Amino acid sequence: MYKLTYPKENFDELMIDKNIILRLIGKHEAMSEKLNTNMRYYLGEHSIKERTMTAGVPNNKVVCNHAKEITDTATGYFMGNAISYKNTADADLEPLLVAFDDAQVDDTDSDNALNMSVYGVAYEYVYVEDGTTTLRTKSLEPEHTFMVVDSSIEEKELFACYYYLIKDDIYDKYCYVAYIMTEHYLYRLVIENSTTLVQATIEQPIVHNFGEIPLIEYDNNKYQIGDFEQQIPLIDAYNKLTSDRVNDKEQFIDAILALYGVSLGDGDEGTQAAKRLRQMKLLELPEDAKAEYLTRQMDENGAEILRKALKEDIYTFSHVPNLTDENFAGNSSGVAMEYKLLGLEMITKTKERYYRKGLRKRIRLFSNFLGLMNIRVEAMSIVPVFSRSLPKNLLELAQVVGNLKGTVSQKTLLTLLPFVEDVDSEIEELEEEKQAGMEEQQNIFGQTANDKPTEGDVAVGEDKE
Repeated sequence: MYKLTYPKENFDELMIDKNIILRLIGKHEAMSEKLNTNMRYYLGEHSIKERTMTAGVPNNKVVCNHAKEITDTATGYFMGNAISYKNTADADLEPLLVAFDDAQVDDTDSDNALNMSVYGVAYEYVYVEDGTTTLRTKSLEPEHTFMVVDSSIEEKELFACYYYLIKDDIYDKYCYVAYIMTEHYLYRLVIENSTTLVQATIEQPIVHNFGEIPLIEYDNNKYQIGDFEQQIPLIDAYNKLTSDRVNDKEQFIDAILALYGVSLGDGDEGTQAAKRLRQMKLLELPEDAKAEYLTRQMDENGAEILRKALKEDIYTFSHVPNLTDENFAGNSSGVAMEYKLLGLEMITKTKERYYRKGLRKRIRLFSNFLGLMNIRVEAMSIVPVFSRSLPKNLLELAQVVGNLKGTVSQKTLLTLLPFVEDVDSEIEELEEEKQAGMEEQQNIFGQTANDKPTEGDVAVGEDKE
Protein backbone atom coordinates (compact mmCIF):
# COMPACT_ATOMS: atom_id res chain seq x y z
CA MET A 1 0.00 0.00 0.00
CA TYR A 2 1.20 3.51 -0.77
CA LYS A 3 2.89 5.28 2.15
CA LEU A 4 1.93 8.86 2.96
CA THR A 5 5.03 11.07 3.10
CA TYR A 6 5.84 14.63 4.13
CA PRO A 7 9.15 16.56 4.05
CA LYS A 8 10.83 16.39 7.44
CA GLU A 9 12.20 19.93 7.17
CA ASN A 10 8.66 21.33 6.84
CA PHE A 11 7.27 19.47 9.86
CA ASP A 12 7.03 21.01 13.32
CA GLU A 13 5.17 19.01 15.97
CA LEU A 14 4.24 22.24 17.74
CA MET A 15 2.67 23.73 14.61
CA ILE A 16 0.19 21.23 13.17
CA ASP A 17 -1.62 22.53 10.07
CA LYS A 18 -5.26 21.39 9.89
CA ASN A 19 -5.41 21.93 6.12
CA ILE A 20 -2.47 19.58 5.60
CA ILE A 21 -4.07 16.98 7.87
CA LEU A 22 -7.34 17.30 5.91
CA ARG A 23 -5.55 16.68 2.59
CA LEU A 24 -3.78 13.63 4.02
CA ILE A 25 -7.10 12.29 5.31
CA GLY A 26 -8.57 12.74 1.82
CA LYS A 27 -5.70 10.79 0.27
CA HIS A 28 -6.07 8.01 2.83
CA GLU A 29 -9.82 7.74 2.25
CA ALA A 30 -9.17 7.37 -1.47
CA MET A 31 -6.80 4.47 -0.75
CA SER A 32 -9.15 2.83 1.75
CA GLU A 33 -11.41 1.26 -0.88
CA LYS A 34 -9.22 -1.84 -0.86
CA LEU A 35 -9.40 -2.01 2.94
CA ASN A 36 -13.19 -1.74 2.91
CA THR A 37 -13.48 -4.43 0.23
CA ASN A 38 -11.32 -6.83 2.23
CA MET A 39 -13.41 -6.40 5.37
CA ARG A 40 -16.64 -6.83 3.39
CA TYR A 41 -15.42 -10.16 2.06
CA TYR A 42 -14.34 -11.31 5.52
CA LEU A 43 -17.83 -10.50 6.83
CA GLY A 44 -19.48 -12.40 3.96
CA GLU A 45 -20.64 -9.39 1.93
CA HIS A 46 -19.47 -10.75 -1.43
CA SER A 47 -20.16 -9.45 -4.93
CA ILE A 48 -22.58 -12.31 -5.62
CA LYS A 49 -25.09 -10.62 -3.31
CA GLU A 50 -25.35 -7.71 -5.74
CA ARG A 51 -26.09 -9.87 -8.80
CA THR A 52 -29.39 -9.26 -10.59
CA MET A 53 -31.22 -11.59 -13.00
CA THR A 54 -34.17 -11.35 -15.37
CA ALA A 55 -37.52 -11.28 -13.61
CA GLY A 56 -38.89 -14.77 -13.01
CA VAL A 57 -35.48 -16.45 -13.30
CA PRO A 58 -34.03 -18.06 -10.13
CA ASN A 59 -31.36 -15.85 -8.60
CA ASN A 60 -29.75 -17.65 -5.69
CA LYS A 61 -26.88 -15.80 -4.03
CA VAL A 62 -24.80 -18.43 -2.29
CA VAL A 63 -21.79 -17.11 -0.33
CA CYS A 64 -19.01 -19.60 0.35
CA ASN A 65 -16.85 -17.55 2.68
CA HIS A 66 -13.36 -18.81 1.90
CA ALA A 67 -12.04 -15.36 2.83
CA LYS A 68 -13.02 -15.82 6.47
CA GLU A 69 -11.73 -19.39 6.54
CA ILE A 70 -8.34 -18.34 5.15
CA THR A 71 -8.02 -15.47 7.63
CA ASP A 72 -9.15 -17.50 10.64
CA THR A 73 -6.75 -20.34 9.79
CA ALA A 74 -3.78 -18.03 9.17
CA THR A 75 -4.52 -15.95 12.28
CA GLY A 76 -4.98 -18.97 14.51
CA TYR A 77 -1.74 -20.53 13.29
CA PHE A 78 0.18 -17.27 13.76
CA MET A 79 -1.29 -15.93 17.01
CA GLY A 80 -3.27 -18.81 18.48
CA ASN A 81 -0.75 -19.01 21.33
CA ALA A 82 0.17 -15.93 23.33
CA ILE A 83 3.61 -14.41 22.75
CA SER A 84 6.15 -15.09 25.50
CA TYR A 85 9.21 -13.00 26.33
CA LYS A 86 12.69 -13.77 27.56
CA ASN A 87 15.46 -11.50 28.76
CA THR A 88 19.08 -11.84 27.63
CA ALA A 89 20.34 -9.34 30.24
CA ASP A 90 20.38 -9.25 34.04
CA ALA A 91 17.57 -6.72 34.48
CA ASP A 92 14.29 -7.95 35.95
CA LEU A 93 11.66 -8.71 33.28
CA GLU A 94 8.75 -9.03 35.72
CA PRO A 95 7.69 -5.31 35.79
CA LEU A 96 7.29 -5.29 32.01
CA LEU A 97 5.32 -8.55 32.00
CA VAL A 98 3.00 -7.19 34.71
CA ALA A 99 2.47 -4.01 32.64
CA PHE A 100 1.73 -6.16 29.59
CA ASP A 101 -0.85 -8.17 31.54
CA ASP A 102 -2.51 -5.00 32.82
CA ALA A 103 -2.63 -3.63 29.27
CA GLN A 104 -4.16 -6.92 28.02
CA VAL A 105 -1.67 -7.14 25.19
CA ASP A 106 -2.69 -10.73 24.39
CA ASP A 107 -6.13 -9.53 23.27
CA THR A 108 -4.53 -6.71 21.28
CA ASP A 109 -2.14 -9.15 19.63
CA SER A 110 -5.07 -11.30 18.53
CA ASP A 111 -6.90 -8.28 17.09
CA ASN A 112 -3.74 -7.09 15.36
CA ALA A 113 -3.18 -10.50 13.78
CA LEU A 114 -6.74 -10.52 12.44
CA ASN A 115 -6.39 -7.02 10.98
CA MET A 116 -3.06 -7.94 9.39
CA SER A 117 -4.64 -10.92 7.69
CA VAL A 118 -7.71 -9.00 6.47
CA TYR A 119 -6.29 -5.57 5.65
CA GLY A 120 -2.61 -6.35 5.18
CA VAL A 121 -1.72 -3.92 8.00
CA ALA A 122 -2.63 -3.34 11.65
CA TYR A 123 -2.28 -0.37 13.98
CA GLU A 124 -1.89 -0.42 17.75
CA TYR A 125 -2.33 2.59 20.01
CA VAL A 126 -0.53 2.69 23.37
CA TYR A 127 -1.97 5.11 25.90
CA VAL A 128 -2.42 5.82 29.60
CA GLU A 129 -5.85 5.20 31.06
CA ASP A 130 -7.52 8.40 32.25
CA GLY A 131 -6.96 9.17 35.91
CA THR A 132 -4.42 6.36 36.39
CA THR A 133 -0.85 5.43 35.55
CA THR A 134 -1.92 2.16 33.92
CA LEU A 135 -0.90 1.58 30.32
CA ARG A 136 -3.43 0.31 27.82
CA THR A 137 -3.24 -0.93 24.23
CA LYS A 138 -5.92 -0.91 21.55
CA SER A 139 -6.01 -2.14 17.97
CA LEU A 140 -7.33 0.63 15.69
CA GLU A 141 -9.22 0.23 12.41
CA PRO A 142 -6.86 0.61 9.42
CA GLU A 143 -9.70 2.32 7.47
CA HIS A 144 -9.31 5.31 9.78
CA THR A 145 -5.63 5.18 10.74
CA PHE A 146 -2.43 6.02 8.91
CA MET A 147 1.22 6.78 9.57
CA VAL A 148 3.08 9.64 7.85
CA VAL A 149 6.81 9.19 7.19
CA ASP A 150 9.45 11.57 5.93
CA SER A 151 10.56 11.58 2.30
CA SER A 152 14.03 10.23 3.02
CA ILE A 153 15.21 6.76 2.05
CA GLU A 154 14.84 5.67 5.69
CA GLU A 155 11.17 6.67 5.81
CA LYS A 156 11.31 7.69 9.45
CA GLU A 157 7.98 8.18 11.20
CA LEU A 158 6.87 11.82 11.55
CA PHE A 159 3.39 11.49 13.02
CA ALA A 160 0.33 9.23 13.08
CA CYS A 161 -3.34 10.04 12.63
CA TYR A 162 -6.56 8.36 13.71
CA TYR A 163 -9.72 10.05 12.44
CA TYR A 164 -13.47 9.64 12.08
CA LEU A 165 -16.30 11.67 10.59
CA ILE A 166 -19.04 13.39 12.62
CA LYS A 167 -22.06 15.41 11.56
CA ASP A 168 -23.07 18.79 12.94
CA ASP A 169 -26.85 18.80 12.56
CA ILE A 170 -27.11 22.39 13.77
CA TYR A 171 -25.14 23.81 10.87
CA ASP A 172 -25.69 20.76 8.63
CA LYS A 173 -22.03 20.16 7.96
CA TYR A 174 -19.52 17.36 8.43
CA CYS A 175 -16.36 17.56 10.47
CA TYR A 176 -13.44 15.24 11.10
CA VAL A 177 -12.17 14.46 14.57
CA ALA A 178 -8.48 13.67 14.16
CA TYR A 179 -6.06 12.46 16.83
CA ILE A 180 -2.53 13.44 15.82
CA MET A 181 0.30 11.62 17.57
CA THR A 182 3.83 13.02 17.30
CA GLU A 183 7.03 12.11 19.08
CA HIS A 184 6.15 14.13 22.18
CA TYR A 185 2.58 15.39 21.82
CA LEU A 186 -0.99 14.28 21.28
CA TYR A 187 -3.56 16.52 19.55
CA ARG A 188 -7.31 16.20 19.31
CA LEU A 189 -8.34 18.31 16.32
CA VAL A 190 -11.79 19.13 14.96
CA ILE A 191 -11.40 19.80 11.23
CA GLU A 192 -14.18 21.01 8.97
CA ASN A 193 -14.51 19.07 5.73
CA SER A 194 -13.68 22.03 3.50
CA THR A 195 -10.57 22.40 1.33
CA THR A 196 -11.20 26.11 0.70
CA LEU A 197 -11.50 27.17 4.33
CA VAL A 198 -8.28 28.16 6.13
CA GLN A 199 -8.48 26.56 9.57
CA ALA A 200 -6.33 27.58 12.49
CA THR A 201 -5.14 25.05 15.06
CA ILE A 202 -6.35 26.38 18.41
CA GLU A 203 -6.31 23.04 20.23
CA GLN A 204 -3.50 22.66 22.74
CA PRO A 205 -1.25 19.59 22.60
CA ILE A 206 -0.91 17.12 25.45
CA VAL A 207 2.49 15.70 26.41
CA HIS A 208 2.31 11.89 26.34
CA ASN A 209 5.80 11.05 27.79
CA PHE A 210 6.38 7.96 25.65
CA GLY A 211 9.43 9.33 23.85
CA GLU A 212 8.15 8.00 20.52
CA ILE A 213 4.98 8.14 18.46
CA PRO A 214 2.58 5.97 20.55
CA LEU A 215 1.17 4.25 17.46
CA ILE A 216 2.65 1.02 16.13
CA GLU A 217 2.26 -0.15 12.54
CA TYR A 218 2.35 -3.90 11.86
CA ASP A 219 2.73 -4.96 8.21
CA ASN A 220 1.43 -8.32 7.03
CA ASN A 221 4.15 -8.36 4.39
CA LYS A 222 6.27 -5.88 2.44
CA TYR A 223 3.38 -4.66 0.28
CA GLN A 224 0.65 -4.82 2.97
CA ILE A 225 -1.38 -7.44 1.08
CA GLY A 226 -4.10 -9.33 2.95
CA ASP A 227 -4.02 -13.11 3.10
CA PHE A 228 -7.03 -13.59 0.78
CA GLU A 229 -6.92 -10.28 -1.08
CA GLN A 230 -5.50 -11.65 -4.32
CA GLN A 231 -7.91 -14.60 -4.29
CA ILE A 232 -11.07 -12.46 -4.37
CA PRO A 233 -11.69 -13.10 -8.13
CA LEU A 234 -11.43 -16.86 -7.48
CA ILE A 235 -13.81 -16.58 -4.53
CA ASP A 236 -16.28 -14.67 -6.75
CA ALA A 237 -16.04 -17.38 -9.41
CA TYR A 238 -16.67 -20.11 -6.82
CA ASN A 239 -19.71 -18.27 -5.45
CA LYS A 240 -21.09 -17.76 -8.94
CA LEU A 241 -20.62 -21.42 -9.89
CA THR A 242 -22.30 -22.64 -6.70
CA SER A 243 -25.19 -20.20 -7.10
CA ASP A 244 -25.72 -21.16 -10.75
CA ARG A 245 -25.83 -24.86 -9.87
CA VAL A 246 -28.62 -24.15 -7.39
CA ASN A 247 -30.36 -22.01 -10.03
CA ASP A 248 -30.16 -24.88 -12.51
CA LYS A 249 -31.77 -27.22 -10.00
CA GLU A 250 -34.65 -24.81 -9.51
CA GLN A 251 -35.09 -24.34 -13.25
CA PHE A 252 -35.10 -28.09 -13.70
CA ILE A 253 -37.95 -28.38 -11.19
CA ASP A 254 -39.85 -25.54 -12.87
CA ALA A 255 -39.38 -26.97 -16.37
CA ILE A 256 -41.82 -26.04 -19.15
CA LEU A 257 -44.39 -28.67 -20.18
CA ALA A 258 -44.69 -28.94 -23.96
CA LEU A 259 -47.90 -30.44 -25.43
CA TYR A 260 -48.05 -31.79 -28.98
CA GLY A 261 -51.41 -32.28 -30.70
CA VAL A 262 -53.51 -31.11 -27.78
CA SER A 263 -54.28 -27.98 -25.82
CA LEU A 264 -55.25 -27.40 -22.19
CA GLY A 265 -57.58 -24.67 -23.31
CA ASP A 266 -57.62 -20.90 -23.46
CA GLY A 267 -58.24 -18.33 -20.73
CA ASP A 268 -59.75 -19.56 -17.48
CA GLU A 269 -60.26 -23.02 -18.89
CA GLY A 270 -56.53 -23.44 -19.51
CA THR A 271 -55.68 -21.99 -16.09
CA GLN A 272 -57.97 -24.43 -14.33
CA ALA A 273 -56.61 -27.35 -16.37
CA ALA A 274 -53.04 -26.41 -15.46
CA LYS A 275 -54.03 -26.16 -11.79
CA ARG A 276 -55.63 -29.64 -11.85
CA LEU A 277 -52.52 -30.99 -13.56
CA ARG A 278 -50.26 -29.71 -10.77
CA GLN A 279 -52.56 -31.12 -8.09
CA MET A 280 -53.43 -34.51 -9.59
CA LYS A 281 -50.13 -35.15 -11.43
CA LEU A 282 -52.23 -36.79 -14.13
CA LEU A 283 -52.62 -35.83 -17.78
CA GLU A 284 -55.03 -37.56 -20.18
CA LEU A 285 -54.14 -37.11 -23.87
CA PRO A 286 -55.62 -38.21 -27.20
CA GLU A 287 -53.97 -41.08 -29.01
CA ASP A 288 -51.88 -38.93 -31.39
CA ALA A 289 -50.82 -36.36 -28.76
CA LYS A 290 -47.79 -36.36 -26.49
CA ALA A 291 -46.29 -34.26 -23.73
CA GLU A 292 -42.75 -33.71 -22.49
CA TYR A 293 -40.79 -31.29 -20.32
CA LEU A 294 -38.29 -28.90 -21.89
CA THR A 295 -35.17 -29.17 -19.74
CA ARG A 296 -31.55 -28.20 -20.13
CA GLN A 297 -29.01 -30.93 -19.71
CA MET A 298 -26.78 -30.21 -16.68
CA ASP A 299 -23.15 -31.32 -16.84
CA GLU A 300 -22.78 -32.15 -13.16
CA ASN A 301 -19.41 -33.86 -13.64
CA GLY A 302 -17.94 -30.86 -15.43
CA ALA A 303 -19.32 -28.45 -12.85
CA GLU A 304 -17.92 -30.54 -10.00
CA ILE A 305 -14.48 -30.69 -11.61
CA LEU A 306 -14.51 -26.91 -12.04
CA ARG A 307 -15.64 -26.41 -8.43
CA LYS A 308 -12.80 -28.53 -7.08
CA ALA A 309 -10.30 -26.75 -9.32
CA LEU A 310 -11.44 -23.32 -8.11
CA LYS A 311 -11.34 -24.41 -4.48
CA GLU A 312 -7.86 -25.87 -4.91
CA ASP A 313 -6.61 -22.67 -6.55
CA ILE A 314 -8.03 -20.52 -3.74
CA TYR A 315 -6.06 -22.43 -1.12
CA THR A 316 -2.98 -22.96 -3.29
CA PHE A 317 -2.40 -19.32 -4.14
CA SER A 318 -3.20 -18.10 -0.62
CA HIS A 319 -0.66 -20.62 0.82
CA VAL A 320 -3.23 -21.46 3.50
CA PRO A 321 -4.12 -25.17 3.44
CA ASN A 322 -7.62 -26.58 3.59
CA LEU A 323 -7.47 -28.36 6.94
CA THR A 324 -10.62 -30.35 6.16
CA ASP A 325 -8.89 -31.97 3.20
CA GLU A 326 -8.29 -35.72 3.39
CA ASN A 327 -4.53 -35.08 3.12
CA PHE A 328 -4.55 -33.83 6.71
CA ALA A 329 -5.00 -37.19 8.35
CA GLY A 330 -4.70 -37.45 12.10
CA ASN A 331 -1.99 -40.11 11.87
CA SER A 332 0.45 -37.98 9.85
CA SER A 333 3.97 -37.74 11.23
CA GLY A 334 5.45 -34.44 12.35
CA VAL A 335 7.67 -34.16 9.27
CA ALA A 336 4.78 -34.93 6.90
CA MET A 337 2.58 -32.34 8.62
CA GLU A 338 5.31 -29.70 8.42
CA TYR A 339 5.74 -30.37 4.72
CA LYS A 340 2.01 -29.92 4.11
CA LEU A 341 2.10 -26.66 6.08
CA LEU A 342 5.22 -25.34 4.34
CA GLY A 343 3.37 -22.57 2.48
CA LEU A 344 1.52 -21.45 5.60
CA GLU A 345 4.76 -21.54 7.57
CA MET A 346 6.48 -19.29 5.00
CA ILE A 347 3.85 -16.55 5.14
CA THR A 348 3.71 -16.89 8.94
CA LYS A 349 7.47 -16.37 9.13
CA THR A 350 6.99 -13.16 7.17
CA LYS A 351 4.22 -12.06 9.54
CA GLU A 352 6.44 -12.90 12.49
CA ARG A 353 9.37 -10.87 11.17
CA TYR A 354 7.30 -7.71 10.70
CA TYR A 355 5.40 -8.23 13.95
CA ARG A 356 8.64 -8.59 15.91
CA LYS A 357 9.68 -5.19 14.56
CA GLY A 358 6.48 -3.67 15.95
CA LEU A 359 6.90 -5.49 19.26
CA ARG A 360 10.31 -3.90 19.73
CA LYS A 361 8.64 -0.51 19.52
CA ARG A 362 5.93 -1.60 21.97
CA ILE A 363 8.61 -2.71 24.43
CA ARG A 364 10.41 0.62 24.04
CA LEU A 365 7.20 2.58 24.66
CA PHE A 366 6.43 0.59 27.81
CA SER A 367 10.04 0.78 29.01
CA ASN A 368 10.18 4.55 28.51
CA PHE A 369 7.00 5.04 30.50
CA LEU A 370 8.06 2.66 33.28
CA GLY A 371 11.34 4.57 33.47
CA LEU A 372 9.39 7.64 34.56
CA MET A 373 8.42 5.63 37.68
CA ASN A 374 12.04 4.56 38.30
CA ILE A 375 11.38 1.04 37.03
CA ARG A 376 14.40 -0.07 35.02
CA VAL A 377 13.76 -2.22 31.98
CA GLU A 378 16.39 -2.94 29.32
CA ALA A 379 14.27 -2.83 26.19
CA MET A 380 17.01 -3.97 23.81
CA SER A 381 17.62 -7.21 25.70
CA ILE A 382 14.02 -8.46 25.64
CA VAL A 383 13.25 -11.03 22.96
CA PRO A 384 9.67 -12.03 21.98
CA VAL A 385 9.10 -15.75 21.41
CA PHE A 386 6.38 -17.02 19.05
CA SER A 387 4.88 -20.51 19.15
CA ARG A 388 2.65 -22.19 16.61
CA SER A 389 -0.91 -23.20 17.35
CA LEU A 390 -0.76 -26.72 15.96
CA PRO A 391 -1.43 -30.20 17.37
CA LYS A 392 1.83 -31.73 18.60
CA ASN A 393 2.98 -35.32 18.49
CA LEU A 394 4.12 -35.59 22.10
CA LEU A 395 5.64 -39.03 21.54
CA GLU A 396 7.93 -37.69 18.83
CA LEU A 397 8.86 -34.68 20.94
CA ALA A 398 9.66 -36.91 23.91
CA GLN A 399 11.95 -39.02 21.71
CA VAL A 400 13.68 -35.89 20.40
CA VAL A 401 14.19 -34.53 23.92
CA GLY A 402 15.56 -37.89 25.08
CA ASN A 403 17.97 -38.16 22.15
CA LEU A 404 19.28 -34.62 22.61
CA LYS A 405 19.81 -34.93 26.34
CA GLY A 406 23.44 -34.17 27.14
CA THR A 407 23.93 -32.42 23.79
CA VAL A 408 21.58 -29.46 24.25
CA SER A 409 20.94 -27.49 27.44
CA GLN A 410 18.02 -28.45 29.64
CA LYS A 411 16.42 -25.05 29.11
CA THR A 412 16.46 -25.46 25.33
CA LEU A 413 14.97 -28.95 25.59
CA LEU A 414 12.11 -27.73 27.76
CA THR A 415 11.23 -25.04 25.22
CA LEU A 416 10.41 -27.86 22.78
CA LEU A 417 7.59 -29.11 24.98
CA PRO A 418 4.32 -27.23 24.25
CA PHE A 419 2.82 -27.85 27.69
CA VAL A 420 5.73 -26.10 29.47
CA GLU A 421 4.74 -22.42 29.58
CA ASP A 422 7.39 -21.03 31.97
CA VAL A 423 10.72 -22.75 31.33
CA ASP A 424 12.60 -21.01 34.16
CA SER A 425 9.92 -21.93 36.68
CA GLU A 426 9.92 -25.51 35.42
CA ILE A 427 13.70 -25.76 35.90
CA GLU A 428 13.40 -24.37 39.44
CA GLU A 429 10.69 -26.89 40.32
CA LEU A 430 12.78 -29.70 38.85
CA GLU A 431 15.79 -28.68 40.95
CA GLU A 432 13.62 -28.51 44.05
CA GLU A 433 12.29 -32.01 43.37
CA LYS A 434 15.84 -33.33 42.92
CA GLN A 435 16.97 -31.66 46.14
CA ALA A 436 13.98 -33.05 48.03
CA GLY A 437 14.71 -36.52 46.65
CA MET A 438 18.34 -36.34 47.72
CA GLU A 439 17.38 -35.22 51.23
CA GLU A 440 14.88 -38.05 51.48
CA GLN A 441 17.51 -40.59 50.44
CA GLN A 442 20.00 -39.16 52.93
CA ASN A 443 17.43 -39.47 55.67
CA ILE A 444 16.68 -43.08 54.73
CA PHE A 445 20.32 -44.11 54.51
CA GLY A 446 21.17 -42.19 57.66
CA GLN A 447 18.39 -43.91 59.55
CA THR A 448 19.57 -47.31 58.26
CA ALA A 449 23.11 -46.61 59.44
CA ASN A 450 21.88 -45.54 62.85
CA ASP A 451 19.77 -48.70 63.19
CA LYS A 452 22.73 -51.11 62.71
CA PRO A 453 22.92 -53.66 65.61
CA THR A 454 25.69 -53.24 68.14
CA GLU A 455 27.83 -56.09 69.51
CA GLY A 456 25.44 -56.66 72.39
CA ASP A 457 22.34 -56.83 70.16
CA VAL A 458 20.98 -60.02 68.75
CA ALA A 459 20.68 -60.04 64.97
CA VAL A 460 17.56 -61.38 63.34
CA GLY A 461 17.75 -65.11 62.79
CA GLU A 462 20.52 -65.63 65.40
CA ASP A 463 20.23 -67.54 68.67
CA LYS A 464 21.61 -66.07 71.84
CA GLU A 465 24.09 -68.42 73.44
